[in-house]
Amino acid sequence: MEHVSVLLKEAVDGLNVRDGKIYVDATMGYGGHSTEIQKRLKRGFLFAFDQDLEAIDHCKELFKDNKNVEIIHSNFVNMKEELNKRGITKVDGIIFDLGLSSPQIDDASRGFSFMSDADLDMRMDRSQKFSAKNVVNEYSLEKLVDIFFRYGEEKYSKSIAKKIVENRPIQKTLELVDIIKSSVPYKYYIDHHPERKIFQAIRIEVNAELRVLETVLPEAIDLLNAQGRISVITFHSLEDRIAKQVFNKYSKVDDLVKGLPVIPDEFKPKIKLINKKPILPSEEELKTNSRSKSAKLRIIERV
Repeated sequence: MEHVSVLLKEAVDGLNVRDGKIYVDATMGYGGHSTEIQKRLKRGFLFAFDQDLEAIDHCKELFKDNKNVEIIHSNFVNMKEELNKRGITKVDGIIFDLGLSSPQIDDASRGFSFMSDADLDMRMDRSQKFSAKNVVNEYSLEKLVDIFFRYGEEKYSKSIAKKIVENRPIQKTLELVDIIKSSVPYKYYIDHHPERKIFQAIRIEVNAELRVLETVLPEAIDLLNAQGRISVITFHSLEDRIAKQVFNKYSKVDDLVKGLPVIPDEFKPKIKLINKKPILPSEEELKTNSRSKSAKLRIIERV
């Protein structure tokens, strides 16, 4: 299936792309946002990061005639380090699209989907060793309960984790779905789809998604030139909460000096919020792309 980038125009418009400047697509995927940014840059440069080799192969072909795009095979948590290697210490815009791309979901062999049978995998970067199989078969009962509750917000976390531990080893996605189904009341399973939440929690754990986001957002703010912007598209409440908290923290005067007649520069806000409330997909986009329904966009500007 072709990947359709969510909130494409809104996110790239939000970057306020200026010709001759330097931009970063932290989550290149299949190149939707990168293509749109690149269209607006006659001069200037785009660095595009991804950890998925299939996506990288696709985009190498897509941008093969472009001299002002460099694709970097790396998790965006290494953005600052990778840019520094290339002599770049400041940029003018960074975009994060934290959703899975359609080809990742639709390729059953990747093990992201609870609707088709595959090995338990869920690695965004298939060169890493650690996979969903390790989480499901090696984590203690307590640790499973914790990630299901924290990352999946699943109320039957304990009974699901207990059933998983009793049925190890578990190798396949549909095997795991059956175990989840047998751990909760049937009506709850039909109404609330706990398998969706458990798969989400395992995927977040395998790819350290929330820890990476908490680390990278303050670094991304520091990378920005004045008037540089960040657009972040999140797809569940935990990601959105992190983005909101980080952006709120850096857009306010530090509590230590609040109320002083003159605020020292190092305590002044680093950013301003371009939108106080997240931007949501339009009715039209919701109709044409069902995967956009949980998306939220937040935009900030460096002051």
